[in-house]
Amino acid sequence: MSEVKSVLVTGGSQRLGALICRAFAQAGWTVWCHYQHSATAALALCQELRDQGAQAQPVQADLADDAQRQQMMAQIHAHTGPLHCLVNNASSFEPDSADALDPQATRRQLEVNLLAPMALSSLMAQSLAPLAASATRSIVHVLDQKVLNLNPDYFSYTLSKLALERAVALQAQALAPRLRVCGVAPGLMFLSGPQTQANFDAASRVNLMRQSIDPAQVAATCLFMAENPCITGMTLAVDNGQHLVPLPRDVMFVVDDLLKAPPHAP
Repeated sequence: MSEVKSVLVTGGSQRLGALICRAFAQAGWTVWCHYQHSATAALALCQELRDQGAQAQPVQADLADDAQRQQMMAQIHAHTGPLHCLVNNASSFEPDSADALDPQATRRQLEVNLLAPMALSSLMAQSLAPLAASATRSIVHVLDQKVLNLNPDYFSYTLSKLALERAVALQAQALAPRLRVCGVAPGLMFLSGPQTQANFDAASRVNLMRQSIDPAQVAATCLFMAENPCITGMTLAVDNGQHLVPLPRDVMFVVDDLLKAPPHAP
């Protein structure tokens, strides 16, 4: 009988995280759905997955708190043993700029977006034998196409994701052969911050394919990375080619300016 694989999805209760949980559950994985504040959504999602015959459990932690990160990983290990996959999906996404930096806000984003994935990855590696070769175990970092297509908006968020993208190759080298490490860099998928529906509808098509991204395909890519034993140290952009369309600012602001511009006279 084949071993049932387990996955922890951080920020797993809503949006892309919930789709990632569903993708792994439907593939037969035991899912640990992490949340911080969204208990209702996490409990409902796990119940939905259990009703479909899957194994799913919610787990709460503040990812900015090292003690809570350790407690969460210990809880998972006690119930299902060492993880087979860790999907670092949770992100802190706060607007700021290089010329008006709030160091405390920057630290918060770095803690959640970079230090938490590094700490959870380290704890996962420590749960495995030092020289155990296991291509079935992996870490997947959810990034952003911004790391391949820079603009200065959301400065601290971008810095944190750039560092996490560089960590993909470094961790792949450092944690082999115990773990594979991959990255998935999605484009614009959901309304964010002050964005209007009209802005999103236009901005989501600013890519080579001129169509919005299906978040379920991003989730499917996370599952693919977890299940393909021959991929490590690589980041895959799932963005309809958005990273190949350079813009001077975040696409939301570029589109907002276009929507506000007066029509050209005939």
